[in-house]
Amino acid sequence: MLSKKMFSFRSNNNSSTENFDKFNSGEKMANLEDGGEEAYRARAGRKRHSVQLDKRITQQLMGSIDRRSSNASTGTVDSLSSYTGSSSEEDDSNPRDKQQRTTKGFTDFCVKNIDHAAFGRREIEIAEQEMPGLMALRRRAESDKPLSGAKIIGCTHITAQTAVLIETLISLGASIRWAACNIYSTQNEVAAALAENSQPIFAWKGETEEDFWWSIDKCVNAEGWQPNMILDDGGDATHLMLKKYPAMFNMIKGIVEESVTGVHRLYQLSKSGKLSVPAMNVNDSVTKTKFDNLYSCRESILDALKRTTDVMFGGKQVLICGYGEVGKGCGAALKGLGAIVNVTEIDPICALQACMDGFRVVKLDEVIRQIDILITCTGNKNVVTRQHLDRLKNGCIVCNMGHSNTEIDVASLRTPELTWEKVRSQVDHIIWPDGKRIIMLAEGRLVNLSCSSVPSFVVSITATTQALALIELFNAPQGRYKQDVYLLPKKMDEYVASLHLPTFDAHLTELSDDQAKYLGLNKAGPFKPNYYR
Repeated sequence: MLSKKMFSFRSNNNSSTENFDKFNSGEKMANLEDGGEEAYRARAGRKRHSVQLDKRITQQLMGSIDRRSSNASTGTVDSLSSYTGSSSEEDDSNPRDKQQRTTKGFTDFCVKNIDHAAFGRREIEIAEQEMPGLMALRRRAESDKPLSGAKIIGCTHITAQTAVLIETLISLGASIRWAACNIYSTQNEVAAALAENSQPIFAWKGETEEDFWWSIDKCVNAEGWQPNMILDDGGDATHLMLKKYPAMFNMIKGIVEESVTGVHRLYQLSKSGKLSVPAMNVNDSVTKTKFDNLYSCRESILDALKRTTDVMFGGKQVLICGYGEVGKGCGAALKGLGAIVNVTEIDPICALQACMDGFRVVKLDEVIRQIDILITCTGNKNVVTRQHLDRLKNGCIVCNMGHSNTEIDVASLRTPELTWEKVRSQVDHIIWPDGKRIIMLAEGRLVNLSCSSVPSFVVSITATTQALALIELFNAPQGRYKQDVYLLPKKMDEYVASLHLPTFDAHLTELSDDQAKYLGLNKAGPFKPNYYR
């Protein structure tokens, strides 16, 4: 059970301020005039200090750049060009072959380069500033330690925002072991920062499929550590434990799943009678679907496409496959920048919504030869097949915003007659024998987390929902949750939203007793029925 203390929403106007190091004292320079020897010496001193600082900050990176310089003649793309140092690769060696240890002697981890931990810590600190709800939950529940005794296996994207969630869970009493749910989305320096803080992290950008499953297995099968909770994004940790360690799986107290794909897997397990533990479907909670899926994708799709291709959206023919919340966010963003957006849908309700939003609903085959940008957002498989890809126009950009990497049949493009040409990190030309080429982003995996970043504030909403779901399942009395898939209670959805309102200086209107009676509601909520989505 969640304590009443955690659900007592109160506006917290106390804001923390960061003290940033200054290159030199502002007070000293405040009264100096532009001319004169004294001002000249001060400016010169400031410049020297700035140069020295720059040298210290870049010293680590320069060594690795020098080591890679010999690769330039072979056409190797320097992945430092991506949006953070997360894709920085000192060498081509597999981290599994390295013996690394932290400054405290901790060795139970596998990341790209532990020496980049300081950079990751700065990324995490930036994310904390944009995750007010999750930080508020941390402050309110830290003394209660509602996750004391929880041993959580996490398999999610490992980004600065996820690091804030991980450190919140630890502050609430949990111990964790964590792997990545996507081989391209890990921010290497963030993984290093978590490992430096003595947390077992097994993830790096650019894992192979074998590395991916090895990393999850290292989290599950750890000597002297029996997991009792799973936080999953896609169902891979759940799948591996169920298949490989069934006895261990039966001892789990609960699973929290946040993706369409993972939730679909859970419902399949439940229907077949193979789900032996309770699970919480976070994906269909209002605070996930209506915020992360919509608002996050509305911003991050533009970010990913711009960073990877420098494309101009105005006048481009765009096809969005699927008009759920992700498709709605992508469509709104691209339409706002002047793109001509078409939509494919199987659901007549979503199709009608697309029509009412001003989009033309078509079949893929009807427009395949005319589109400039193709985006999948369905969570299904084989949405775009080799036959479709063969008919795309020269220069078409192809990417996926759904969770799974099965929406685009990328495997069918790895044939002798087609040439793959690496352009930059996560960007490939695929060239047909007649010279036609398409631009494939992130090899068909989740493009926003593979090629750009996502808004920390929206992730705060989802992460807070995940944390509350873990607390609820872990503390629930025996028998409250059976071997089935559950939705988060609406009261928790509303509590998550309330934690984020002070950021906007938002003030809720309170119902009078007469109004509450008229509507049949409690004045404190919940204000929507549990079936509301």
